[in-house]
Amino acid sequence: MQEPEPPVIQPFTFVFSWRRFLVHSAIMSICILLGLMTWYFGKPPSIRFYETKSEDTLVTTIAPGINMALDTRSSVAVKESQPLQVELFKGNVYFDIKKDTINQLEVKVGNAIIKDFGTRFSIEMHKDGISNIAVADGHIKIQVASGTYQINALEQADFDDTSISKHRLITERDIAPWRSLPQ
Repeated sequence: MQEPEPPVIQPFTFVFSWRRFLVHSAIMSICILLGLMTWYFGKPPSIRFYETKSEDTLVTTIAPGINMALDTRSSVAVKESQPLQVELFKGNVYFDIKKDTINQLEVKVGNAIIKDFGTRFSIEMHKDGISNIAVADGHIKIQVASGTYQINALEQADFDDTSISKHRLITERDIAPWRSLPQ
């Protein structure tokens, strides 16, 4: 009986093909593009939530030079961005922003946007959809559907998503009387 001969192994020969080169280059390019997009867009925004219960108040620093006080039964979200964005969901909030603070603050209440310019001010949300803003120092600009309005120190106004009403002068003690922050 004869033993079968072992198969002869042919030496590998590489045949260059433009088509194969272009397909592999396209696959590598897509992988690199997806990796860069994941790195660039993959950073989720940092959002912090603050909420107080029926008997609690909260005083905290949300950024260097920006202090916030929440009244009882209040809720906000703070999004790390430039400018710092705060959304008020319910209750009352007081902000104390130092004049030399490099961070800007933008507060959203419903569809109204409040831009701060180194001030101290409070916002009260009511269940009927009307909110109240009172400025202790400096000034703020509030943007609603009917336009942009400026509220100065020791002034107060009611607002909703569409307009501002009852713009009036007030005293310092009328600004967030519930808070316990030192002046």
